[in-house]
Amino acid sequence: MTDAANILQQTTLTVGSGDAAREIAVITRLGPDTDRPALVWLGGYRSDMAGTKAIEMDALAGAHGLTAIRFDYSGHGVSGGDFRLGTISRWTEEALAVIAASGVKKVVLIGSSMGGWIALRVIQEARRLGLSFSVEGLVLIAPAPDFTAELIEPSLTDAERQSLAERGYFEEPSEYSPEPNIFTRALMEDGEKNRVLTGLIETGCPVHILQGMKDPDVPYQHALKLMEFLPLDDVVLTLIRDGDHRLSRPEDILKMKNAILSMI
Repeated sequence: MTDAANILQQTTLTVGSGDAAREIAVITRLGPDTDRPALVWLGGYRSDMAGTKAIEMDALAGAHGLTAIRFDYSGHGVSGGDFRLGTISRWTEEALAVIAASGVKKVVLIGSSMGGWIALRVIQEARRLGLSFSVEGLVLIAPAPDFTAELIEPSLTDAERQSLAERGYFEEPSEYSPEPNIFTRALMEDGEKNRVLTGLIETGCPVHILQGMKDPDVPYQHALKLMEFLPLDDVVLTLIRDGDHRLSRPEDILKMKNAILSMI
């Protein structure tokens, strides 16, 4: 007999219409305990739902009888859509659509890197749109809210600025892939419209931030800055002295799992 906690559903969801339509790949673990929040994975820039931390979150859900939802943003992993058309607004829309289509009423959002920014925008947009699910907790791993303006823009070279202006994008080498990272003018301009570090952020739920102090991509000072904008929430910040950006070592995964369980 198959335990309900081990039933995985693989589906696709169409988000947007006309030329903006894209097929989003979703994997849902159906947990028998529907009274507790579902876990929702929000990945980082160019990451996908088959990454180490996403798989470990899913395994945690299976071990505790929880529902878990993973998906790939458009242009990522096995979802459709053109990566170069991706923006924070577009990926936030997809996250909201996936959660709404799942029918769950309570969620804990686990956002990694850019996914931390998406998580904050999901809360804001769900509230603005009056969506029916509630966010019971946030676990943010090396969160990168406003990374376009806060982390990329200040360090652009003259050549990168020229490329943005003339070609509509620039490239930089990636430490995590043989393919370069591509940052488009659309992403940068849309990022400005989605900034969250501009005033008090009220999530309405407990927040646990995990941040490596040897993170070359998102300095730990960025996590400290984020905390300044969360004075209304119960926030725990765990600084990992020798932690990098991925935080995928066994000891890092254990910290992530404990943070998630503290929200359940």
